[in-house]
Amino acid sequence: MDWATIERARRKLDAEVGTVFKDWGGRLPVALIYPNTYYVGMSNLGVHVIYRLFNACTDVVCERVFYDRDDELPASLESQRPLRDFAVLAFSLSFELDYLHLVDMLRRSGLPLAADSRDESHPLLLAGGPCVVANPEPLAHIVDAFAIGEGEAIVPGLASVLTRIPDLSRRELLRRLASVPGIYVPACYDVRTADSQIVAIEPQEGVPYPVERQWLRDLDSQPATSVVLTHDTEFGDMFLMEAARGCGRGCHFCLTAVAYAPVRERSPETLLAAAREGLAHRDTVGLVGASISDYSQLSKLVTDLRAEGARISVASLRVDPLPEFLLEILAESGSQTITIAPEAGSERLRRRIRKGVSTEDIISAAERVARYDFPHLKLYFMLGLPGEERSDVEAIVVLIQEVRKRFTRRVTVNVTPFVPKAQTPFQGVAMASRHTIEGRLDYVKRELRALGVETRADSPRWAEVQGILARGDRALGKALEALNGTTSSAWRRALKEADLTPAPYL
Repeated sequence: MDWATIERARRKLDAEVGTVFKDWGGRLPVALIYPNTYYVGMSNLGVHVIYRLFNACTDVVCERVFYDRDDELPASLESQRPLRDFAVLAFSLSFELDYLHLVDMLRRSGLPLAADSRDESHPLLLAGGPCVVANPEPLAHIVDAFAIGEGEAIVPGLASVLTRIPDLSRRELLRRLASVPGIYVPACYDVRTADSQIVAIEPQEGVPYPVERQWLRDLDSQPATSVVLTHDTEFGDMFLMEAARGCGRGCHFCLTAVAYAPVRERSPETLLAAAREGLAHRDTVGLVGASISDYSQLSKLVTDLRAEGARISVASLRVDPLPEFLLEILAESGSQTITIAPEAGSERLRRRIRKGVSTEDIISAAERVARYDFPHLKLYFMLGLPGEERSDVEAIVVLIQEVRKRFTRRVTVNVTPFVPKAQTPFQGVAMASRHTIEGRLDYVKRELRALGVETRADSPRWAEVQGILARGDRALGKALEALNGTTSSAWRRALKEADLTPAPYL
């Protein structure tokens, strides 16, 4: 291990509160890997939850690993050990583009990419997260087992099997993992092809089928809060806690309603008790949920939190409802930015995607945000939605013009190319071409610049890569295995080497 990597890890540890250090003696070492930067990963509440769950197991020691381009050899934060030293590599995947980082980390660690090329001398590869719940198949050639569902419902049963690793052959271990509810083991399924196309994936004898997504029935039974606190992350000034899980709105483009169904809430009493612990380290509580303004006891919760002296922060708000009392409390808490997501410029297109927000709702929201004198209003839109016409794109500019009349301080518009996701109502629609997205994006940027509005946008080229991985099949495993680098050109070369083209996936 090079000294620079060790030094970077130790600097991060020195700035943390709540880090778990456990002796490796007699314990199963698990590397919890978030294949993106430390800054991004430590803002992900799921990482904190899985870190706590694994370390709650007496026979397990769990350490974190993040993606760093400067690390010659990926290593854990807590002990700076390389990936080869761990018995299990557990990847948490929030973004499809992080599959490229996963491959890069394995390559730099000197580990075989193909699952069938690894044996008892290599770590076992696990993966979970919303991408995997939607569609694990692009990684089925690489990853040994997938967690389909929520960690609280899966990790205890999973850990009891993993601790048998020293006593079992790789084949027997995989068979036992396949019997754990929510665990999908690709090696336990046979693939049938015809004309070089996958036509069926069938379970082997004795393998439970189907693999049912697991979810936590009672949120109050398991905390979902910040475990390790650090200022070196997007939400570093706050203590995060999940108020609710799932979303009942049913927007056709959204994976959340599928991956985290059904809608569940934590009680205000449970959240208040968690907040009291967090307030010992941070004065701001960040409420996490797909739609915080839909939380049924929001007024009581934020009132009680304010009584404890907490400042309140939320990531994003629905404009319907946008409670007046919440805006007032956010203003009192010193929140600098209010974020809303109209998603589409025209009311026609919002109805088509089942966003359920009127233009009047958005204008009213901008007026209320202005009334409380917030410095910054941020709005999110997508381009390339199913049924989108030129007039819908022009409607984004018209809508922002109206918003600008009501809110005269800083306005930022974030524009994301629409990527169809597996398991959503839009999973089968064609993705708009990169040429179309680029043209419409150029128009929006130009027109909004004239209004003094800053536009931020995701790359249409990378959105295309994301689209391939979001709905891809096992054949993409060969492209990922051929991948050498994390650039879009490296991805195109890998696709070509695997004799694949983007069009069928897009």
